[in-house]
Amino acid sequence: MDTEALRSFVRAAELGQLQQAAGELGVTQQAVSKRIAALERELEVRLFTRTARGVELTLDGQAFLPHARGVVAGVERAVTAVRPGFRALRVDVLGLRSAQAVVLHDYWRSHSEADLDVVTLRVNDPRVAAAAVAAGDVDASFRTVTDRAALPPGVRMIPAFDSPLELLVGPGHPLAAARTLTPPRLRKHRIWVPGIAPRSEWAEFYDQLTTDFDLRIDAAGPHFGDEVLLDTLADSPDVATLVGARDRYVWPVGHDLRRIPVVHPTWAYPLSLLLPETNPHPGLRGLLAHLTSLPALPGEVWRPSWATSPGLGGPRAVTTAPEGAERVR
Repeated sequence: MDTEALRSFVRAAELGQLQQAAGELGVTQQAVSKRIAALERELEVRLFTRTARGVELTLDGQAFLPHARGVVAGVERAVTAVRPGFRALRVDVLGLRSAQAVVLHDYWRSHSEADLDVVTLRVNDPRVAAAAVAAGDVDASFRTVTDRAALPPGVRMIPAFDSPLELLVGPGHPLAAARTLTPPRLRKHRIWVPGIAPRSEWAEFYDQLTTDFDLRIDAAGPHFGDEVLLDTLADSPDVATLVGARDRYVWPVGHDLRRIPVVHPTWAYPLSLLLPETNPHPGLRGLLAHLTSLPALPGEVWRPSWATSPGLGGPRAVTTAPEGAERVR
């Protein structure tokens, strides 16, 4: 059934005049008459009778009107639900316990009027997320396409913020008592990061981290979830993993796990934001301002070669540090 014919019928019924209905709908009176006539043919009933003042509903028209109103209202709600500027700002994050989700939550807490829809696309290849931004499925995505040439047309990528890494270990690990750790102290220890997906941005990140600091990063086995990972760390005297400082992890008190910052240099996982080049959702303005206000990491910071500065500007200068590591001051 033609929804424009339904809309014309509803407005004509409410106003009592075809001409006035046509003016509100932005069409001619003849167009409204044709739509209603087609609707009457489809329903095989008369909906209006002509009067000197305009039109009046027949008994069938009166019975049909509330249902037609419901359909028109439903269509309008459906359109509003997907139209930028009218629906919630839809932002993709890697997970609801990830640093991106934490930053989004902090933004919403200070801007509770913001209408946010936090989603997880559950894809590993950031180019798929970029395609979702290009298609309008999401308004923005906290992903990094490390090769900017692979960005689809109409999508731009800006630096969002840096997530410093911490070593997560159980109480029996040799490094459990440390307050901070420097990269050389980690070289001979097994760092287990299961589930590093091919073609993902974090696969490239850990490749560069391993090479630059001569680490033993073990990606063997599937990732069975955070609970299994945390149970393994709690029971192991020699297994550690890397987590983001803002990432949320919850474990039983008996696990007694320790989060230990890595310093001199700080290892930073650079997070970017993918968004449309044109006609971005109006709600992005506030989010971008919030990202700009986040403080930069202090001291020496290591980032992978494809990273840009944590602010929303251009690339940050990178200098070569001792032992092959790239450091940013």
